[in-house]
Order: sequence, then C-alpha cells, then structure tokens
Amino acid sequence: MSENVTAEKPQDAATNAEAAKAMAGAVGENGKVLNQDEIDSLLGFDSSNKEDSSIGIQAMLDKALSSYERLPMLEVVFDRLVRMMSTSLRNLTSDNVDVSLESITSLRFGDYINAVPLPALLSIFKAVEWENYGIITANGQLIFSVLDVLLGGRRSNRPVKIVGRPYTTIEQDVVRKFIEVMLSDMSAAFDPLSPVTFKYERQETNPRFATIARPANAAILVTLRVDMEERGGMLEILIPYATLEPIKDLLLQMFMGEKFGRDSIWESHLGQEVRSTDLKLDALLGQKRVRMSDVVNLKVGSTIVLEQEPDDDITLMCGGIPMMTGKLGKIGENKAVKVTEIVNKRMKEIM
Repeated sequence: MSENVTAEKPQDAATNAEAAKAMAGAVGENGKVLNQDEIDSLLGFDSSNKEDSSIGIQAMLDKALSSYERLPMLEVVFDRLVRMMSTSLRNLTSDNVDVSLESITSLRFGDYINAVPLPALLSIFKAVEWENYGIITANGQLIFSVLDVLLGGRRSNRPVKIVGRPYTTIEQDVVRKFIEVMLSDMSAAFDPLSPVTFKYERQETNPRFATIARPANAAILVTLRVDMEERGGMLEILIPYATLEPIKDLLLQMFMGEKFGRDSIWESHLGQEVRSTDLKLDALLGQKRVRMSDVVNLKVGSTIVLEQEPDDDITLMCGGIPMMTGKLGKIGENKAVKVTEIVNKRMKEIM
C-alpha cells in the first residue's frame, strides 16, 4: 500500500505543475492580472497620488457628498464669524486673541464621529428656527489654553500639557461659557442672511452619544484656529447639510462684499431708470356684451350704445391690468382723465 502512495505523489506534483503553468499562460495571454498598485488605485487607496485622494471606487462613494463650494455664501458667513469671534474672545479673556479660518470641507457625519480623538468634549447646539442641530468640538490643547487664560495662568513658551483623563466639571463649565459666546457670534454672522438663534443644548464626552444625524449623511466641517499669545488650539464646527436645508437657496446666491449680494448703488440706479420708463395707459370708456352675429354684422357707421353715463368713472389700464379710475375731461385740444382712485394694490402700497 505504501508503494502505491509513493508512486502517486510524483504524478500529482506533475499534474499540479502543469495546471499552474497552463493557468499562468492563460493569464499572460489575456493580460487581465492587476498588480497591487493597480488594485489600490482602483479602490481609491493610491498613496502616491496625494493631491487627489478621491479616485476609483472611493470617488464614486464620495460623489454623493455636496461640495461647500456650491454654497458661496457659506464662506462669507464664516469669514464674518472669524472677525466677530476675535473681538468677543478678546473681551472674554482680556488677552490678545487671533481667530483664523483654516478650512471648510465636506464629509460624512459617521467619518467625523469615528475620527474624534478621546478624551473629547463635544458641545451640541440647536438652530431653533431651522429645527436641527450641530456640533462644536474643541481639542484638548485649546481647552487647557482657555482654562489657563481664564484662571490667570502665566504666559509660557512651553506647550500646554495634554492630560489623557476625562474633563472635570470646572473645565466643562469654562468650555460651555466659551461655546456660548461663540454661538452668539454665529447667530450674528448668519443674521444678514437669515435670522437664526443657536442655542446651547448639552455636552458629551463620548462621540457615540453626540449622534445628531445618520452616519452616511453629508455635513460641513469648519476648522478654526484660535491663538492666544503662545497658547491656543483648534476648534471644529460640524453642521449637517440637513441643518442648512432651510436656507439652501440663500446660500446658493452670488454675493458682493459683506452685504450678502445687495448693491445699493445698483439698486439706486435701477430705481431711477424704472421711474423714468415710459408706460402706455389705455382708457376703458365702457364695456358691453354682444352676440358674435352682431359683431359680424357691424359696418362703417354702425352705432354701439354703451351703458355708461358721461359722469361715470372710467378705468385706466396698463397691459390689461386695472391701475386707477378717473373722470374724463378735456384740456385744450387734448383729452384728459382726472384720477379719482388708485385701484391697484401694489400702487397703493408704493403711494
């Protein structure tokens, strides 16, 4: 029995070698084998292409995300917020505070929550008029910097030491005061576009408890940098697209300067040109309902008897729309109408 087994082994090895060789030949002829770099590029994990990280299948998955560049007004709002926060934080900390806008990006809500480092302090706020929520996250370096400044810590060139422990009640209260000042500035920044009140809701130390949207929902991530002399840190504002949906049309409009698309010079010029435009008014002397056969039988010299009296008001119309009523008269060789009443509602409002 052992002789049969040893006799079959060379035959099996030869068979496997021939099969592998035939498969390699077939693959070589078709040329459809992908190496590891091509597979990574197809799946969107090409490390060599650092400029464009969304390629291949990853680009198809991210295509559903709306780009903030489609909302041109959003960047104007946050530029306004940066200037207002610089002033408000100077008044709060009595220190030289500089706030700068680092970036505005689009991402999925689940990707952001999974990337929040622990321990974390996430402040959830509500947009009252829009009936939705957002999240503000301050990193540990900023939290301890604000705490150091508000409690009278000395200025030092040494970096703030980050302690990997949960935040105390005092630290949470200090951050809450900081966030409330920021929310007040955010409300003022959005006010020229659409009045809204951002209300502080709660704080969470576990990102899983700060879920305000589905993991696959798109969101806007605004990253701010706060510098206080040698101290400071990063501040992140996460606003789901569902929160901005009520003012999406306003965010899509084009703009000039800080007036959010309103140009007083152009408005004044347009108003003057409209007021100097010539209009044609038709005086309706009277109306009468007749049969079609009578209209067909009308000839030169036929008389149409109207029901109006000479002293009755006539209607002045523009483009078929009644504008005003008046009395028919004559000035010199010209026919005239003395206006007695404005019947158009919009004209009444203007007058």
